[in-house]
Parts: sequence; structure tokens; C-alpha cells
Amino acid sequence: MEKYSLVDLIQYIDPRDLSYEEWLAVGMGLKEDGYTAADWDSWSRADRERYHGGECQKKWDSFHGMAGTKVTAGTIVQMAKDRGWKPDPGMELDWDAEISTKDELVVVEKEWLEGKEIHEPGDEWNPAGELIKYLETLFNSDENVGYVTSCWEKDGKYLPSKGAYDRTAGELIELLGKNKNDIGAVIGDYKEAAGAWIRFNPLDGRGVKNENVTDYRFALVESDNMEIEEQNAIIRELDLPVACLVYSGKKSLHAIVKVDARSYEEYRKRVDYLYEVCRKNGLKIDSQNRNPSRLSRMPGIIRNGRKQFLVETNIGKESWEEWREWIESVNDDLPDPESLLDTWDDLPALSPPLIDGVLRQGHKMLLAGPSKAGKSYALIELCIAIAEGKKWLQWNCAKGKVMYVNLELDRASCLHRFKDVYEAMHIKPANLNHIDIWNLRGKSVPMDRLAPKLIRRAAKKDYIAIIIDPIYKVITGDENSADQMAHFCNQFDIVCSDLGAAVIYCHHHSKGGQGQKRSMDRASGSGVFARDPDALLDLIELEISEELLTQKKNEFTCRACIDTLDKYSDRWEDHVSQDDMCSAVQMKKACDSHLEGIQAREAEAAVRMAEKRAESLTAWRIEGTLREFPKFAPVNLWFDYPAHSLDQSGVLQDVQPDGDQVSWKRNFKKKKTPEDRKKEKKESVEMAYGACSIDGKVTLVALSEYMGVTEKTVRNRLKEHGGFWIDDGVVGKK
Repeated sequence: MEKYSLVDLIQYIDPRDLSYEEWLAVGMGLKEDGYTAADWDSWSRADRERYHGGECQKKWDSFHGMAGTKVTAGTIVQMAKDRGWKPDPGMELDWDAEISTKDELVVVEKEWLEGKEIHEPGDEWNPAGELIKYLETLFNSDENVGYVTSCWEKDGKYLPSKGAYDRTAGELIELLGKNKNDIGAVIGDYKEAAGAWIRFNPLDGRGVKNENVTDYRFALVESDNMEIEEQNAIIRELDLPVACLVYSGKKSLHAIVKVDARSYEEYRKRVDYLYEVCRKNGLKIDSQNRNPSRLSRMPGIIRNGRKQFLVETNIGKESWEEWREWIESVNDDLPDPESLLDTWDDLPALSPPLIDGVLRQGHKMLLAGPSKAGKSYALIELCIAIAEGKKWLQWNCAKGKVMYVNLELDRASCLHRFKDVYEAMHIKPANLNHIDIWNLRGKSVPMDRLAPKLIRRAAKKDYIAIIIDPIYKVITGDENSADQMAHFCNQFDIVCSDLGAAVIYCHHHSKGGQGQKRSMDRASGSGVFARDPDALLDLIELEISEELLTQKKNEFTCRACIDTLDKYSDRWEDHVSQDDMCSAVQMKKACDSHLEGIQAREAEAAVRMAEKRAESLTAWRIEGTLREFPKFAPVNLWFDYPAHSLDQSGVLQDVQPDGDQVSWKRNFKKKKTPEDRKKEKKESVEMAYGACSIDGKVTLVALSEYMGVTEKTVRNRLKEHGGFWIDDGVVGKK
């Protein structure tokens, strides 16, 4: 892993925010990794209140036997991460690290930044007028204002007292208007060597702590270890929604920034975000200013012969929301347009095929079909075909690593299913190391949250395919809403783009007969589902006639008899003709003639199993809608649990899909009984509950939105089902 410069990393750690023990830990980590006491001392100077010259060297010398055993450089790396540092792209990442090719919060181009001067007012300066303007900008007339004019001295520094907080902004403005030439007559005399302070958020009149703040309206941005001109330039380049910009009379500007938080919790989150943006854009923030009850410099005051004055009001964006939206969109990571002329004679190579004639590597494929089509088995077959470099149905597959994201089966069932399908496909498991299974049953999250977690786990694994089964478990929003499903499908694009792997997923059909619909109109939900992927493969069931079923029973029975005779009799073929080998009746007679006792009973059991297996057969047709390749002819399949196989004989070629008959005949044949309708309603309730449980708590509102019916209908169906309880709009299983 690439080694980081700890001197660079500690710039993300403010010594003023650390406990004594944490401060020592930084020193130990630096010493353990070969840095000097001077590095520690230089960084520690930022904590001016607690810094003492020579202390770092004394502590450094006392670390004998401690460095390298108690604290390592990794401690500093973690502390920096906790405060917003992220590794450069390409470095080795933790599971919880965030992947990004570009920092979306960086707006200021520091190498091109030009300082912006501030101009101190001259003789025309009106101190009372400045304070009035400050109060009018930040407060309502009936809100209590906290301010401090008294202080005490400690180690050459003036520290503010608790101050006053019993007057409203209206009272202060009125008194200042009457005493224009004497601010001290209103707020009290102050020590000019120290200046005066004011709290920028309104108080309740009972104290000056965070709990006394009545509205979390503003936050303070201050940086006192940069040139004033540079501070001013960055604040303006960031377009911060500044209500008041005040010069402190010394080394810093105080920007009173609009955050408009509805609660203390939201205030903290917004201030963290604000400080992160400032820090990433080169403004070295004093993080001690996070509190909503914090003091800032009061304008209209003289401090050590310099004016504390109001530089400007209401600059930058109008509101927090407008600023945040702008900051997140101003430097997107979209590619620039390119001229076709530049590439006409040197076109880039196409992505190689993953599934020949169907799908390219790095593209998306949807497998759609009804619940009994064996879609999950088909996807496992595809996993195996890619891992082993074999054919999937009739198509050759590229060989490589694949991740199967299992959202539906428990771990044991999933692993057994893979082994069963391997055996049914008659493929030797020579490349099991090419298949990774991520079991998420009971732990699935919506796709917009799953995508970054998936990318983190799949990074550097060289997968050529990611298979997600099924997607209804991770759908966010209404599947019939085009815009919501467009956002959902966009998550697959992100996975494809970031990993360079194909994403393959399956989805169920909509209700009703499918035979008369186009393949792209059969998938449930918005048409976005069918139109988004680069390849759509659709499974539709074929109706098996009694004659065809009898034919398959005959075929399976003959095969069972032949296998048993091969096992126990050496010369049975001398007594059975080729024609008889295709007759179930004749093959049963052959077993009776050549087998006896346990062998005969084994043959009878094999025949019974073969007949049962034939009865469970279903027939299917795959149709494709492809973006990158010509349309292929429909492919006919048998689903012989647990795997699909091609119809080699062609008997299914002329079979009509389920639903292709005249509608009145189809409806008559498939007329549902009351029991069928009741069962269907129960299943729809259970499916909706399972899908909504992704978000944790299941509510009537969520079920109503998912099922597309009213809350009253949901209540009735839950009551009819009998397996659920309802309490204050929340639904749970009994």
C-alpha cells in the first residue's frame, strides 16, 4: 500500500480539538514512523491556548519504550480519516472507504486564486450604524442577543466573560439610535486592547449555552492562519451564503454563514459539511467555532487601535439550500463533448463480447420471465458458463471471474443450488475460484445504497460480470414510475462504469397473458426496465400438449431403462432392436427379461422417477431485444429441474406461447376459482411486504404505494390474509 506523509495528514487534525491523550498519541505516532519533534511542535503551535514552547521536545524524549508498541502511524491515518481525509484514487481502500474519481466539493482552483483586499473605513466610519446594520441583518426585533464587553487576561490573551443576554435586538437598535456616538453607553464600556464579542444566533434570555439558542440560523467560518486577502478571496469564490462578513481587527475575517437548520442535530451536520467544503478549498477553519452559541467579533468596535468593522452583508448565495445545490453541481464529473472528426480514423475498440452475439463486457442485461421460469437457475447456469468458459444455452461465453449477488436464498440453499446446477449441466468444476457469492438475504438495502457498497467490495477483483438476483429486493420507489426507475437503473450504469464489469439482473413479468405482447413489454413496471439494458432476454412459457408430454415420458423412461441395463447387464443390446430402444413398453419388457430381484426393483424405481420428472418439465422460449447485436431467432428450451437445456429435436418450434390463443378461449380455460383469487391476493400481500421490508419498518403507506391500491384496500387484504398485525399504521408479521 502506498505510504502517506504523516506531516500532510496531521493538517487534517486540529490540535485544539484533541484531548491531552490524543495529542500525545499524535506525537508517539510521528516518532514511531521516523519523524522529528520539530514536526510535532510545528503542528502543535495551532493550539495557542495550550501550546508551551519546549514541551513537545520534553515529551518526545520521554517516549522511550512507548513508540512502536502502544501507538503506530496507523493511529494518525485513522484520526485524519475521522476528520474528512480520504486516500487518493488508486490507493488500497478499506471496506468502508468511499470511492470517487474526483472530489465533487472542490470549487476553488488554489493555484489561480488571487487575493482580495478589504478596505478599512476612514473617518466617516459610524460604529453605532455598523452594529445596528449587523443586528438588523441577523436578528428579529424581539429576539434576545448575547454580547460580551468584559474579559480577563491569561498568558497574554484576553478571554471573554459570559456577558449579557437579557436584551432584544429591537431594544439595542433603539438605544444605539439614541446614542450614535457612544456605543459604550448601550453595551457597556469595553477594553480596547481586547475588543468586544457578540453571539450570532438568538438566545432564550436564560443563558448562553447551546441549549439556550432558539434558532439555529447561522454558523461562524473563521480562519486566522491565512492572509486576510486570501481568506476574503476563498469566501467569495465559494459563494458562501454570508449574512455578515466582519473583520476581527487582527488576523481573520468572521463570516456569519446562513445554515437555517431546523434542529441542533441538523445544525451539526450542516456545519460539518460547511467546514469540509471550506477545508477542501483551502480555507483552514478554526473548528472550535462549531457551536451555535459561539462568540464572534462585534462590528463597530476598536481593538488595539484597529477597527472591528462590517466588511459587507448578504454576499454569495441567497440561502443554504441554494448554496449546497450549487456546490454539488458546479464541478460535475461529466466528460467533455468530443468531435467525431478527432476519432473518425482511429475509432476505439469495441468492448469484447461476454455472451457471443448477445452482450458485451461492461454492458447491462435483463433476464425477464414469470416466477416459474427458473430465472435464478438460468443466472446460475450463466455464472458457471462464464467461470468455466463454456456455453450458456446456445451462446459461447468469455471466461473470467463473476460475482453472484444473492438476495433471495439463504446461504446454504444458494450453495447447494450451485452444486446441483453444476451437476445437472455435466460440467467439471475446474474454476470454482472464479465464482464469488455475496449472500445478502435479510441484509439487502435499496440499490442506490447497495451500489457503492458493491463497488467497494468488487474493486480490484477483476470481475467481468456482476449478477444480481432478483432486483425486486433492491428496487427503490414505484416500479411503475419512469423517473424513479430511471434513477434506479442508473445505479447499474455506475457499477458498470466503476468496475468495467457487465451487470446482469432478472425481473418478473407483469400480470396477465404475455404471448401477445412484445418481449420488451412483458417485464413488470415502467417501460424503463425493458429499454434501459443493452440486452433484454425474455422467457415465455410454451403450452405442452398431452401428446408432447407423452412423448417426453416415453423418452425419459427409455433413458432410465437403458441406464439401468447398462449398469447391470453386459449383452442386453444383443436382444433389443434400435426401434425397441425408443419404446417405453419394449424397454420395460427388456428390463423384466434381463433384470431380477433388487436390480429389477431399481429399474422400476428409475422408471417412476423418470415419469415424474417428465411431468414436471416445462417448455420455454427466449426472445431477445439487443442494442449491440442483430436480433437472434427465438430459442426454445426445456426446464428440467434444476437446469435448462436446448430443444435439440425441434419439437417446440411450432408450439405457441401461453397466451397466444384467442382471448375468450384463453380466459375461459384459465378462469380463476375463488380459491385461486384468494391465493393470488395472499401472495401479492406477502410479496409487497417482503419488498417494503428492505427499508426496515413496513407501513400501510409503503404497502399502498407498492401495491398501487388505497390504504383501506391494504387493510382489508391484510385482514383477509390473517398473518399480519397493524398498529398505528405500522405492519408486522404475527
